Amino acid sequence: MVEIMKINHNWEVVYQDTSVDGVVGNAVILECGATLPDMYIWSFTKPGTEAIKAVVYNLGKGTRIQKLAETLGKVSLISNSAAVSIENLLVAAHGLFTCQAFYDITREPKVYYYYVHLNVQIPVTKPFLLVSDVSPVEGSTIWMRCNLENGTGPVQYMWQHEPRGGNITTFAYSDTNIINVTNVNRNHTGFYRCVASNAVNSKGSNRLLLETIFGPDIPQIDVSPYTITERGYSAVERGTVSLLCQAQSNPASQYVWFHNNSQVYAGSHYTITRIFRMHTGDYACLAQNTYLNTRSKKTISLTVYYPPDGSPSCSVEPALNHTALRLLCSWPGGFPSPSLSWTGDLQRLAQNETDTEQQTNPLTNTAILLRSKDLSSNNSLFSCIGSHIALKQPLGCSTRSYIPPAEPVCFAYVTNNRKYLLLSCSWDGGTPKALVWWEGPGGQGKGGEENSNILILRYGTAQGGLPYTCHARHPLLAQTKTCRLTLEAPILLTQRRVVSVYEGSDVQLTCNLRANYLPASEIAWFNNQGVNVQDTSKYKLQRTSAWANLTVKDTHEREDSGEYRCSTSNAVGGTEVNVTLVVKRHPMPPNVTLVKVAYNSLQRTEVELEWKVESEEEKGWTGFILEHQWMSERPGRRGSNNDTNAETKDKIGPPVWYRNFIQDPELRTHTVGKLTPTETYQFRVTPMNHRTIGHPSSAKSPAEPSSNVLPAVIGAALGGMLVAAFLTVLLLIFIIRNRNNNPRLHDLLFGLQHSQSRENINFPEDEVVAGTEGGTEEIGASSSPGPSMALPRASSPLTTAQAPPPGDDNEPVNVTITVQATGS
Repeated sequence: MVEIMKINHNWEVVYQDTSVDGVVGNAVILECGATLPDMYIWSFTKPGTEAIKAVVYNLGKGTRIQKLAETLGKVSLISNSAAVSIENLLVAAHGLFTCQAFYDITREPKVYYYYVHLNVQIPVTKPFLLVSDVSPVEGSTIWMRCNLENGTGPVQYMWQHEPRGGNITTFAYSDTNIINVTNVNRNHTGFYRCVASNAVNSKGSNRLLLETIFGPDIPQIDVSPYTITERGYSAVERGTVSLLCQAQSNPASQYVWFHNNSQVYAGSHYTITRIFRMHTGDYACLAQNTYLNTRSKKTISLTVYYPPDGSPSCSVEPALNHTALRLLCSWPGGFPSPSLSWTGDLQRLAQNETDTEQQTNPLTNTAILLRSKDLSSNNSLFSCIGSHIALKQPLGCSTRSYIPPAEPVCFAYVTNNRKYLLLSCSWDGGTPKALVWWEGPGGQGKGGEENSNILILRYGTAQGGLPYTCHARHPLLAQTKTCRLTLEAPILLTQRRVVSVYEGSDVQLTCNLRANYLPASEIAWFNNQGVNVQDTSKYKLQRTSAWANLTVKDTHEREDSGEYRCSTSNAVGGTEVNVTLVVKRHPMPPNVTLVKVAYNSLQRTEVELEWKVESEEEKGWTGFILEHQWMSERPGRRGSNNDTNAETKDKIGPPVWYRNFIQDPELRTHTVGKLTPTETYQFRVTPMNHRTIGHPSSAKSPAEPSSNVLPAVIGAALGGMLVAAFLTVLLLIFIIRNRNNNPRLHDLLFGLQHSQSRENINFPEDEVVAGTEGGTEEIGASSSPGPSMALPRASSPLTTAQAPPPGDDNEPVNVTITVQATGS
C-alpha cells in the first residue's frame, strides 16, 4: 500500500513510490493516495521505454478511460477514490503506473506523484522432465532438465528420486531448470520427477524411469579345497580343485576361465578333476558385460608343489649409505622354497659381522653385507649356490661389482625462464650406482642420489666466488671423490669509455660480455637520463647474447651528451659499465670573399658570381648560402624629398635578402638568371656547415659587361652581303631558264639579241588580255608546275601620253618585282 504523505507547504511536488504484484488472469488494485483528489491522471510506461501514455484520467468532469487500458486488462475505477482496479490482468500490464493527483486546486494546489510498479506474474505450468540418457553407464555424467512452457521467475526447482520399492526422497534444490548428475552409479536407478514453484503456484512432472547400466565388478573367486599359502592357493598334485567365479553386472555377466593367459573353460564354475604340477600358475576369471562390451578380471595363483624354474639369481646393491655392499641371491618359484647360500670367504665374512644392520637372513641365507674395508679389489666376483629337494644337482649364480671408470662431472645451466640455476653432478657407470650429493656455501646443498644429482637454486641466490662441491661415493672406495664449481658475476667491456663526436652525426657505443661460465641475461642500455633504451627514431639497438651496440642518431650537444650505462646480470649478480658521450659543436666555417660579380650580357638578365674561401685546407664547411637583394627595396631609394623617403622607410623596413642554398662545398662559381634589367642588385655569399652558419661576405653589385660593338657590326654586314649575293645568283639563273616565258624581263636585263627583238607596242596583240594599266602579270601560272614570276607590265603609249601631274617631272619610277616559288 502507498503510505500517506503530509502535504508539502513549500510548493514542492510530493513523490511516492510503491510496488504491487499481480497474477495473470486475476485482479489487482493500484492505489492513488488515501483521499480522492480534485483531478488525477493515470499513465503507463512500458519497461525499457521512456514513453508515458495515459490510461485513465479525471479532470473534474468525469472519468475517461483510454484505449490503452484494453491492452492491460479490464480497467475500472473504484468509487470515491482514484484507485484503479484491473481485472483479467494481462502480461502487457507489467510496468510502471504513474498517478498524478491534484488537491485543493481552488486554494493552494498540491501535486502528488504516485509511482506504482506493477509486477505481473504468470503461474507455472506443469513441467515435463527430460533426461539426457535414461540408461546411463555407471561412472558417466547425465543432465536432467525440468522444462516449463510458462511461469514468472524466479522459479525454484525440486528434484525427487524414488527407488524401486523405496520411498520418495528429495535430492536437490536449484534455481535453474537443469542439474548435472556426475559419476552415475547403480544406486541412482529408480523413478525421477521434478517440481517447479514460483510465487504463484507449484507443479510437478510425471515420473521418469532411470536404469543404470554397470558392471561387471571385479569377480569373486572361491577355491575348494580351501588352502592358502604365502603365494596364494595351493593344491596337492593329482587332487581335485573347484573354482567358482561371480561378478555383479547389469545385465548379467558371462564368464571365461584362463590358465596362464590361455582359455580353458567358459562358465562360472570350473573344475580340475586331476591336477598336476603343470596346472600350477595363474588362474584368471574374465567377466563380460555384452551390452556395454566391458570386462573385468581377477587372477589367483594356484601352486602345485614342484621345484622352482630356472636357476638362482644374483644381484648387488649399496648399503649403509654406500659404505657397504649387499649381495642378494634369489630363486623364486617351487614348493617348498629352495635353499640358498654364498660360497667361499663371503660366508666367513658375513659370520664375522656383529652389527645387527648387516646380518644375513637366517632362514635362506640369501643376503650378505660387506663393508668397504673388507673389499680390497675392483671388479670383484661373487657366487651363490641354490638347492631344492626335487633337484639332484645344485644350481648357482654370480655377480660383479666395479667402480665407475671416469671421474665425476659438474656443470651449471639456467632454465629458459631464468627462474632457477641448476648445478648438475654425475658419476655414471659402475655397479652398484654411486651416491652423489652437493655441499655449498651458506647451507646450500642437496642430499644424496644415485648416479647424478641436480642442485636447484633460485636465480640470483647463488653466492659468487665460493665453491660448490659435489661429493661422489662408491661402496668399493673408502674415500669420496669430489668436483667443484665456482660461480662468478658477469664482466662487461667497452672499446672506449669516452666517445667524442660532432653534433648532428650518428655515434655507436659498444658493450661486450667477457667469456663467463654462467650465461647472462640480455644486455641493456640506459641513456644519459637513466631510461632503458629501445629501438626508436632516436636510438638503434644491435645485440646478441654476447654484445650490445647502441647507436645514437643525429646527436645534439645539450640533449645527448652525458653518461650512458650498459648493464647485465646472471644468477650470481649484475654488473654495468659507463660510457661518456661528448657531443661537440662544429667549428665556425672559414670566411668567403666575392671576387667577381658581373653581368654576362648587355641584356642584364644574368649575373656571374665567383668567390674564394680562406683556408681551403681546413674543410670546415658543407655548402654556401647565396643571397641577393634589390637596391630599390632599401629605405630611402625611391622618392624626391625627405618626406617621401621617410614614408618609404617606414613601409619597407630593413633590407630583405633572398637566399639560395648551394649544397656542393667544392663549388666556387654560380650564375643567377631571370633578373630584371632595370633593377639594381647586391649579392653576397655565406659559408655553412652541418650546424653553423659563417659570416657573410661583403655585398657587391654586378659590374657592366665590356663593350665589343665593332666586331658585331662587321659580322652582321658580311652576313648580309653573303645573303644578298646568294639571292641575286638565284634570280639570274631563274630568268635565264625562263627567257621564253619572260622575254621582256630578259631583254630588260640582257638587251636585244636580233632585229626581231624590237617590237611595236602599238599593236593590240602585244597587250595582255587580263592585264590592266600598272598591274602585275602571272606567267605560266596555270600550265607550268615550276616556279613562276610576276612582273610589272608597262603602260600603253596611248594611255601614258598624258601630261604628268605637276611636280612629278623628276620623281623616280618604283618597280616592284615579285618572285613566287612553288614546290614540286
